[in-house]
Amino acid sequence: MDPIDLKADETDPRFPSGPWTGFFWQRMLPGRHQMTLDLVFSDGQLEAKGTDRVGHFTFAGSYDREDGACRWTKQYLGKHQVSYTGVNKGQGIWGAWEISQLWGLYRDRGVFHIWPQGMTPTAEADLTEEAFLGSGGAPSFVKGLFVAALFLAYFLVRFYLHWWR
Repeated sequence: MDPIDLKADETDPRFPSGPWTGFFWQRMLPGRHQMTLDLVFSDGQLEAKGTDRVGHFTFAGSYDREDGACRWTKQYLGKHQVSYTGVNKGQGIWGAWEISQLWGLYRDRGVFHIWPQGMTPTAEADLTEEAFLGSGGAPSFVKGLFVAALFLAYFLVRFYLHWWR
């Protein structure tokens, strides 16, 4: 991965540059999906590189020392982008992510929480996950069957189209 360009000069203790860890939740694959990253905060700009179950990524965005608001775009290397919006109130950054692909025909969203390595988030950090689950964010059995049927149909169509050529 390319090195991070920003010089780490942030003095706000909520935004320490260095190794961070955390997780994200996704509707299709419920559960905490771990991520590790190296974050650099400098004069309202943030950059990172890291990895998670999808692959290696970089991201760049902004943060506000006044209200703790953070925004960035995560770019998976050779793959898609994901938009993140969150807030840092002293227990890491948590919020929501959203992905839009195929000219908006495919959309997904979920929640995330990241924090500096070595920090132990309070029990309140689980509220992000609980809010997502309570808002219908976790897939129901019926939704899961529907998605599985769509994937099966897609692969069957591709298989038969391949043999018809």
